[in-house]
Amino acid sequence: MIVLASQSVSRRALLSAAQVPFEALSPGVDEEAAKDALRADGLDARALADALAELKALKVSRRVPGALVLGCDQTLSLAGSIADGEDRGEMIDKAVDRADAERILRLLSGRVHHLHSAAVIVLNGEPIWRHVERVRMTVRPLSDSFIQSYLDADWDELRWCVGCYRIEGPGVQIFSKVEGSQFAIQGLPLLPLLDFLRVRGVLAA
Repeated sequence: MIVLASQSVSRRALLSAAQVPFEALSPGVDEEAAKDALRADGLDARALADALAELKALKVSRRVPGALVLGCDQTLSLAGSIADGEDRGEMIDKAVDRADAERILRLLSGRVHHLHSAAVIVLNGEPIWRHVERVRMTVRPLSDSFIQSYLDADWDELRWCVGCYRIEGPGVQIFSKVEGSQFAIQGLPLLPLLDFLRVRGVLAA
């Protein structure tokens, strides 16, 4: 049994489908305040995802001594055009409202971005395992009419998603190419995590 420091529907679904025994607890972290503080320290997108995942796991670990606590987070860093794809270091957060979601989708349109999916396992207040997986995402050019209909169809779900997409839903329509694990896009570097859980004896080897 592990403890997932998250109420994410997607992460719970991934663990359940993989038959990982777990319970989910909310970490009670003010993510925006934590992000602002960590960015002020100069963390890039990859390091920020890792630090936030650790923070969530640490918060829950204090409440469940002796348990393996899994913290997760994702960050998105904007690259250049499809032609160059070099990481520019600019990070994109969750949309604050529908207008902001439209802005984000126009910003991603016709460009490459990198999604960083981090997982950290904490035991008794000490991190004992961590992994950050990067996925290279190419967004096709999006018309204004598509953006409007796309948000109309799935806004209640998209408002909680970094980058305003769910790859397991209509969000797959915005991409022309994805290089990396779909599990990582959904919020969890699942295969490395399963390897670790087999080593710890949580799952059968």
